[in-house]
Amino acid sequence: MPLPDQLRGRLKIPVIAAPMFLVSGPDLVVASCQAGVIGSFPALNQRTTEGFDDWLTQIESRLTPRDAPYGVNLIVHNTNPRVEADLQVCEAHKVPLIITSLGALADLVERVHAYGGLVFHDVTTLRHARKAAEAGVDGLILVCAGAGGHAGVLSPFAMVPEVRAFFDGTIILSGCISDGRGVAAAETMGADLAYLGTRFIAVTESMAPPEYKDMLCDSAAVDIVYTPAISGVPASFLRQSLVNAGLDPDNLPSKKDINMGEELDSESKAWKNIWSAGQGVGGINDVPSTGELVVALTRDYRAAIEQAAGRPAAAAE
Repeated sequence: MPLPDQLRGRLKIPVIAAPMFLVSGPDLVVASCQAGVIGSFPALNQRTTEGFDDWLTQIESRLTPRDAPYGVNLIVHNTNPRVEADLQVCEAHKVPLIITSLGALADLVERVHAYGGLVFHDVTTLRHARKAAEAGVDGLILVCAGAGGHAGVLSPFAMVPEVRAFFDGTIILSGCISDGRGVAAAETMGADLAYLGTRFIAVTESMAPPEYKDMLCDSAAVDIVYTPAISGVPASFLRQSLVNAGLDPDNLPSKKDINMGEELDSESKAWKNIWSAGQGVGGINDVPSTGELVVALTRDYRAAIEQAAGRPAAAAE
């Protein structure tokens, strides 16, 4: 499936820098787009709709038509009190890409399409993928096993072909992709774009505190804890950050309800000191600028493609 017209020819490498709660802000978005990948951020990273509007104005003032487009993540769960107000701001700014989470709404898709924007929806199960496809989204972000943040448990080797069997839109693959070889592998598997989150936490432009970035560089896959205890949805976290927050990673309290309104309360942000990361964290050992990271991703991506093209097919047994 070719990329949508709005993206074709505008990316240096087929990558989206994923929107990360309390991590992605204007500097990371702009640096990503200027480097040639899609930069994105959650609307809820700004504490008010007015502040969100200001951030969009800042981003747009710093980008040019030569840069990659940017995206905004909207949490459309019914406990998010800002969905409608934030969507109206997106419509006013004609945000190129809307990334929706925790619900696929046909009405939202129609409103974004009305001004010429795209809607990509992240999913962790095939059931949710089918529902989002029925809502008319342009792309499905398959959040597979090992991804950071709210992650699923399906292998990409299972999920990509099953989704492609019923969906002819853009497929974006998420889960343990932290270098250019992973981006090339995602394409080989049948995805159109790779979705990188954890790797973009450890860059100079991210809003993550230095201690978070250091912990990423010191961690490996074994240090990731997958649990619904923090936000009500199964997600991946750094074990040491759970310990530092006074929790026992092996005996976490139960949390049954999702409440995005609670996330807006600065006194109860669970994710402020409990840090998310995916299982691909073992491949992160430095904190470059976003531009330097994209250069490295592009180099390794192209090398992987060239290597695959030059490798003779395995002989049949």
